[in-house]
Amino acid sequence: MSTRLNEQSRQRNLRLALILASVAVTFFVGFVAKIVMFSHH
Repeated sequence: MSTRLNEQSRQRNLRLALILASVAVTFFVGFVAKIVMFSHH
């Protein structure tokens, strides 16, 4: 029983980590793109 709970908890944590990482990457890419766009003008 506890093994199944640990497995579910690990999957939930992994999903949360992936979501947070994708949000961080999205903000980083947007920040870099903004710098590139405004540096040429």
